[in-house]
Amino acid sequence: MKLGVPREVYPGERRVAATPDTVRQLVAMGFEVSVEAGAGAGARMADADYAAAGATVVDGAREIWEHSDLVLKVREPQAHPALGVHEADLLREGGRLISFLWPATQVDLVERLRSRRATVLAMDQVPRITRAQSMDALSSMANIAGYRAVVEAASRFGRFFTGQMTAAGKLPPARVLVIGAGVAGLQAIATARAMGAVVRAFDTRPAVREQVQSLGGECLEVPVVEEGEGKGGYAKEMSAAFIEAEMALFRAEAPSLDIVITTALVPGKRAPLLWTRDMVEAMRPGSVVVDLAAEQGGNCELTQPGEVAEHAGVQVVGYTDMVSRAATTASQLYAQNVLNLVELLGGGEGFHIDLTDEIVRGAIVLHEGEVLWPPPPKPVPPPAPAKPAAVAEAPGPVASATAAAPVAGKAHGGAERSASSAPARGGSGWWVAIAMAALWVALRTYAGTLPASQALADFLQHLTVFVLACFVGWQVIWNVTAALHTPLMSVTNAISGIIILGGMLHASHGLGSPDALLGAAAVFFAAINVAGGFLVTQRMLRMFRR
Repeated sequence: MKLGVPREVYPGERRVAATPDTVRQLVAMGFEVSVEAGAGAGARMADADYAAAGATVVDGAREIWEHSDLVLKVREPQAHPALGVHEADLLREGGRLISFLWPATQVDLVERLRSRRATVLAMDQVPRITRAQSMDALSSMANIAGYRAVVEAASRFGRFFTGQMTAAGKLPPARVLVIGAGVAGLQAIATARAMGAVVRAFDTRPAVREQVQSLGGECLEVPVVEEGEGKGGYAKEMSAAFIEAEMALFRAEAPSLDIVITTALVPGKRAPLLWTRDMVEAMRPGSVVVDLAAEQGGNCELTQPGEVAEHAGVQVVGYTDMVSRAATTASQLYAQNVLNLVELLGGGEGFHIDLTDEIVRGAIVLHEGEVLWPPPPKPVPPPAPAKPAAVAEAPGPVASATAAAPVAGKAHGGAERSASSAPARGGSGWWVAIAMAALWVALRTYAGTLPASQALADFLQHLTVFVLACFVGWQVIWNVTAALHTPLMSVTNAISGIIILGGMLHASHGLGSPDALLGAAAVFFAAINVAGGFLVTQRMLRMFRR
């Protein structure tokens, strides 16, 4: 199967849809790969590197488009400035295309490709589900945009981001506001904090609050309570009352800010206007506004797409090629996203469109000329069966607690938990505790019928401690949130240390008695637990190192 990678013709676009590394893997999948000469030049990838990876370097876009069974691109097809023809018209009849497409706004382009009986998969339509994370090009590119926004702001801001105490005086840290805490916003928060700035963030979705705080940012809130979560994890349009409170909050914050980074987008619509002229004028001279939504009209009233405007001493950065300014990294990530999608489709030898696959069905726009976008909505699960009358008429406090559990789970973590899971777990713990307590009582009762002896007294004392330790330990460990189980490994090292000390005391009398053998076994197994705890902790710490 022939695969082609043309050079991007959109002005200022430096990315490429395949790198020498991914070409090597595509060739291994069975593709005959052709790359247009100079396709990777903007991302610092030479034609010789593509040739060494197994691709054929072709001089001219027409041959790529007309002789390829599958074309990989970054931007949607454009009017080719050198050939004087639209790229969609160059795609061969019945050809296949994978690229960004934006079918909600590119209606004419979709119709143009339909007339070619094309099969088109849009990278911007890959569903945001766990199984598709390796193909999520939107997140990959947004991550770069957030990082690059801070870099652009720092290059234009006249002071340090971090605060300093010098012999010449004190330098305050830059104050940054990030509007929209999606992938781009969170990366902007992390980057600005790493550079030493004081960062605040605002988002309409309550679920992102903990993510912002985990990165060292502070969340701004409005007094109006309204759910801002839309489909696919995106934000949705808010009510007039919410927007009014939001704008009042921004006006109050504007005079104290040095950097404002806006990332707010609503899929398929113009970017919402969030930073108005009077807010820009309220900022201090030398401040910077970076508008990552410039290509969709901009979140700032003074944004000029593709340019840097200046008003009242404040620079408004409206670059529409923000991701392309980090072309090498962006190409590597995008090419890997595309490679993963191609692999899902079967590679060069088994390439096929499986419309029963949730990822393929979400991403496909055209299949052999038939428009399949938007995908059908997911089927609504059937309602739960009605509860028996005896349960339905249970006392009010029990019913209200059961109903409130899923809501609380959604408010704090974005995912609902079953209200019945906690009682089930706690119940098993109580049964174990009751059984152990009954055993202890039986042994105490039996001991009372025997002659007194020091050995028996010692045994009962140890048994009492054992029962209490099992009961308390079971309750403490079992009721810890599942998300904390890995950090809890570090805490259990302390408990294991006590076991090791006790085992060493018992084993110190020699290994001739069962007591000493059990002590040695306790030392061995507890040592394994301690070593495992340190390994897990070390692995966690490495995740946070830069």
